[in-house]
Amino acid sequence: MTATNATPARTRSARETAPATEPMTRAFDVQVTAVQELGPNFRRITLGGYSLRDFGVHGSTLDLRIKIMIPSPAPDGAALPLPEFRTEQTGWYREWLAMDPGTRGSMRTYTVRQERLDAVYPELDVDFVMHCDDAGHGGPAANWARDAKPGDALTLIGPNNRAAHCVTAGTYSGTEWRPGMAQRVLLAGDETAVPAISAILESLPPYFSGHAILEVPEAGDFQAITTAADVEITWLARGAAIGRSRPHGELLQEAVRAAVTLPGWVGLRPSGEPAAGPEPEDVNVDHDILWETPARMDAAAISASRDPDKPAGAMPFYAWIAGEAVVVKELRRYLVREVGIDRKQVAFMGYWRQGKAEL
Repeated sequence: MTATNATPARTRSARETAPATEPMTRAFDVQVTAVQELGPNFRRITLGGYSLRDFGVHGSTLDLRIKIMIPSPAPDGAALPLPEFRTEQTGWYREWLAMDPGTRGSMRTYTVRQERLDAVYPELDVDFVMHCDDAGHGGPAANWARDAKPGDALTLIGPNNRAAHCVTAGTYSGTEWRPGMAQRVLLAGDETAVPAISAILESLPPYFSGHAILEVPEAGDFQAITTAADVEITWLARGAAIGRSRPHGELLQEAVRAAVTLPGWVGLRPSGEPAAGPEPEDVNVDHDILWETPARMDAAAISASRDPDKPAGAMPFYAWIAGEAVVVKELRRYLVREVGIDRKQVAFMGYWRQGKAEL
């Protein structure tokens, strides 16, 4: 790992002088401070900057999503200057769309893996999956991460910490992990969900139990995750190291079906067989984003759903599923339709679609 030296901190953080209301989202100018290889297909980029003193949400970042503005490459291979945002208000996206497509760069969504925002020089880590085609060419984000070095400038769009302490607190939509009262959980995803699942696991208290299932390209991508929870962590490698390459998501689906076999909260037929759940609405993942997340479960809803005559699998349960959209769609149908889990207990997120660029 390589790193740059930080300059002295300001004596007063802007958080201390926050006005009564603040925009939830703003642009942050940062630079690369460190680069670390995590495995054959993962690269961690550490981003630092004094602007990050105003970054973040109230509490843990969990599966917090941010937008990273990838600079356009110049003809000589160097990065063009970063676009400047004239406003910190919520109109940043329209502002970006209005910029020259040839110079505004690309925008991609990533998860904050770790943060050290209270350090003298604030930093956060973003883990990049080094997607590439058969010819070894990646998308704009993977190409940028491959060549990133300390000192490289970058702009990210994320939550304004000052807003987390005013009347708009809690309205930032970049976090989906909301288990409510559930204490038994399932987390499942492919390599794009590894940073979020890892961060969530590290935040869980000891009384949580369940399964975390992560499918990655090869065994060299397995990572050490520390959690206080009683959650069984399973890594799956679909690569040729196991003798033959498995299709994307096949191992993940098999493992989820093995981990979640009991009926959910729908109940049992008179014969004792699980009662089927409702058929979820179809989503054309080639044209629409599959993003179905529940509102936070409240104590009253949990209490009303409990039935002492139901099996243990019917007790409060929460699932968080993310990754390639077709795979997520299949898991959505299995958990909701076949297992009968209440849709208010599951977050389904199509992070990406094979063959299609996502923002």
